[in-house]
Amino acid sequence: MGASVEKEIILEMKNISKRFGGVHALDNVSLTLRRGEVHALVGENGAGKSTLMKILIGLYSPDSGKILLNGKDAAFKTVRDAQEAGISMIFQEFNQVKVLSVMENIYLGREPKTKTGSVDFKKMYANSSSLLKELGVDLDPKTKIRDLTVAKHQLVEIVKAISLNAGIIIMDEPTSALSKNEIEYLLSTIRILRDQGKCIVYISHKMEEIFAVCERVTVLRDGKFIHTGSVSDVSEKDLIRMMVAREVNDLFPKQESSIGDVLLQVKGLSVKGEFEDVTFDLRRGEILGIAGLMGAGRTELMEAIVGARRPSGGEIYFKGKKIVNNIPGDAIKRGIAMVPEDRKKNGVFLKLSIKDNVLMSALKKCMRGPGLKKDLEMRCFNEYADKLEIKYSSLSQACRNLSGGNQQKVAVSRVLNADPEIIILDEPTRGIDVKTKSEIHRLMSTLAGTGKAVLMVSSEIPEILGMSDRILVLHEGTQTGILDRKEATADKIMELAVKTTKMGA
Repeated sequence: MGASVEKEIILEMKNISKRFGGVHALDNVSLTLRRGEVHALVGENGAGKSTLMKILIGLYSPDSGKILLNGKDAAFKTVRDAQEAGISMIFQEFNQVKVLSVMENIYLGREPKTKTGSVDFKKMYANSSSLLKELGVDLDPKTKIRDLTVAKHQLVEIVKAISLNAGIIIMDEPTSALSKNEIEYLLSTIRILRDQGKCIVYISHKMEEIFAVCERVTVLRDGKFIHTGSVSDVSEKDLIRMMVAREVNDLFPKQESSIGDVLLQVKGLSVKGEFEDVTFDLRRGEILGIAGLMGAGRTELMEAIVGARRPSGGEIYFKGKKIVNNIPGDAIKRGIAMVPEDRKKNGVFLKLSIKDNVLMSALKKCMRGPGLKKDLEMRCFNEYADKLEIKYSSLSQACRNLSGGNQQKVAVSRVLNADPEIIILDEPTRGIDVKTKSEIHRLMSTLAGTGKAVLMVSSEIPEILGMSDRILVLHEGTQTGILDRKEATADKIMELAVKTTKMGA
């Protein structure tokens, strides 16, 4: 969908390089942005996308290279400097104050004031209403952030960026937690911003969205510039090949495994206000996909199984015996472990090192006598660090300094080091690149092949179809069906996900 007329260049990043210790995060990378375009920035996790954007907005300083804004040198020392120049970034993990209202979050730290110096709530409300209306967002500015859907959180961040008079808006994985309808709404909003002359930098691993909304694309790999060009001139395979330097034909490497005895039985499980009367069996060697739209109760169901939520009804049986997990620790002791959806909040300890994160579930395996042994620690660490190809500079590197995909790998490694019999993966590939997805999928299939059982929550229907032996579908807290792999199609899953008619469970 490339433009027939070259649009005006508004920003150039020329020959940007950046090192973190011994790691060359960016090596002579260039990027050109034009007015009124949606520009995709793609690459594997750790390719340098976020580092490049953080340099642009003033969070990092480049070691070399320069930035030109409207043809003039621009070196932003702080995020505020970049914002005042019309550049704003919407991060994948929102930084909003949930107890405050929409309008208070939009104007946080720069509230309009009355003549007496107090906050002018009337003006704040009027300004927020005008901005929301401009984007066609039906939302009361006085609504509390905590009462919004994830999609509305995203739209509030966009409105905040517009309120800063941003001409360049950077969106980092903006649809990673949205439903299909919410994604369509967001993409429509992006097109409105484009038509208003804004430049959108769109960081995403979702190829269908890149081809739906982006005009040009820049590819990075291992901190190096690989390609810039029109989206209409490349195919999905071309982009993947440029991102990973080889073909990735086997994104869903599902192996046939022997389905064994029932490990887990869930009978009529309910959590008041979240889901009710869910019943299913999970067998050894099986990957059971949990599908449904946002708000269907998928995560809440998993949390009830492991003890993070208290069920209001129903029963859970593990190996034929009724169990009650009061806390997740109870489930872990029994051999049921979960990788949560929100890796930054619940998946990893950001301040701890990568080594401490990976090994905290394997301390018993690392002991010989009364103390920990380094050789055993390294054996446990390397087992999954190697299998998942975690990229890190040193064992002492803090998890907060890893890319999102590598944080996800650390979260998976920690759970697997506990040697659970049942592995629950909630959105295991959310916001990560195609190569990492393939690695996690391959590991899931290998684990099922060893007799472990996997529960996988996913919003991506291709992932559900590609990796599941059976698929349980929820709609607004109601179980609407269980499909066998051989009969499952995208249409059947969506039909069950949007209807409350209960089918063959």
